[in-house]
Amino acid sequence: MNKHLTKEQRYQIQTYLQCGKSIKFIAESLNVNKTTIYRELKRNSSSSSIYSAEEAHEKSQIRKQRYRRFRKFNDEMKQFIDEKLQKHQWSPEQITGYCKINQIPMVSHERIYQYIRKDKKQGGSLYKSCRHELKYRRRYIQSKCSRISNKVSIEQRPNIINNRERFGDWEIDTIIGENRKGAIVTIVERTTGFVLMQKLKHGKDAKELANTVIQMLLPYKHLVHSITSDNGLEFAEHQLIAKNLHADFYFAHPFASWERGINEYTNKLIRQYIPKKMSFDLVPDLFVKYIQHQLNNRPRKKLKFKTPYEIFCNIVA
Repeated sequence: MNKHLTKEQRYQIQTYLQCGKSIKFIAESLNVNKTTIYRELKRNSSSSSIYSAEEAHEKSQIRKQRYRRFRKFNDEMKQFIDEKLQKHQWSPEQITGYCKINQIPMVSHERIYQYIRKDKKQGGSLYKSCRHELKYRRRYIQSKCSRISNKVSIEQRPNIINNRERFGDWEIDTIIGENRKGAIVTIVERTTGFVLMQKLKHGKDAKELANTVIQMLLPYKHLVHSITSDNGLEFAEHQLIAKNLHADFYFAHPFASWERGINEYTNKLIRQYIPKKMSFDLVPDLFVKYIQHQLNNRPRKKLKFKTPYEIFCNIVA
């Protein structure tokens, strides 16, 4: 499946539209997701909402050329990155996201990470402005990844999940206690930030985690369409989870925490209650549920200041 529509596909779209075909029919005929067609019509139709394949392709090529120009890493970009990193402690993802929204020329977040690593090798201090100071880059997980069988990559995850178009797509992770003893599993719904948490008695044991996750999500089985995790060995029993919940299970790329952004953000919020150096022996189950309650009843700007719990209850009802 092509990532970008070709000129021939655009002529097909134009013809199908003139014949009164539905978006679903067009998407199936071109072997693309419906969101691809919706996005194409939104971005490349004329001001009078008339779709012309020739004009659409021309607009697309103009944007592509503009994007290529923006990708050239220049001194102005470096100055902007240095300021946001050192003065405001923005992450590379936040920098690229801000620039995209405000139409500011900027390279990709991975290119910014390359710039930071190069600066570090040359004795610079930009890496100190990153939350992890690039320490996570030192981990080697190749052998760990290879021990999880039958993984499905996030690259195969459909756009309806990537674009957060429905309720019921979840991200999963674990929080580890002091001296890597004890663990808490966190499961976060992507569109609302609704979180479920539970302490694991035997740490990151894959079998226990799978059974715990199934128990946590089983009451909402009809609202579990997919789960996305990192490559930790605690998710080795992903097939057991997927089978019992009738859900798809995807794995993010190594070192790509931004692909599970809502879960990473939620874990940061949890750390306000459970600091990293705190022993999980001091964290009772009731306190874990208290944290879950607090986060789910916190108004969110992206929800127009409704709470995740309110949205969840409305959907369940």
